[in-house]
Amino acid sequence: MSDMQSRLAEFLPYRMAITSSAVSGAIANEYRAQFGLKISEWRVMAVLGDAGALTQRDLVGATQMDKVAVNRACKVLEDRGLLQRSPNVADGRSHHLELTAQGREIHARIWPQAQEIYEDIFAVLTPREVERLRGLLDKLLGAVRRFEEQGK
Repeated sequence: MSDMQSRLAEFLPYRMAITSSAVSGAIANEYRAQFGLKISEWRVMAVLGDAGALTQRDLVGATQMDKVAVNRACKVLEDRGLLQRSPNVADGRSHHLELTAQGREIHARIWPQAQEIYEDIFAVLTPREVERLRGLLDKLLGAVRRFEEQGK
């Protein structure tokens, strides 16, 4: 293995990204096959299913996806009748986005499947390790947000 590959393999941001991608991909394979949804589309549905109506800007923040990806996912979901828009009376330049009845029904069917796959994958960790991982991820995310606020 070259020095570059060795350094990359030890670089924790890279390892976190590929692990996250692998876990998301394993879960996505199930809902893609059954419901024809991409990761970005399910992510939008999952957030709206939990939070209710949000603006596109809110979705960008909640999903940590860029504006273009959120916009594209919302358009696909709207075209499929899974998401609907309504005027935002507080800001006439934006809309509230929310799941339709069909979107809520699909969300209710996918969530238990996603939870089951998550539990299968994370079964290699003890409950204490899972909680420790949650704490470490929260700590890292907080550090990133502070870093961004400082304009670095």
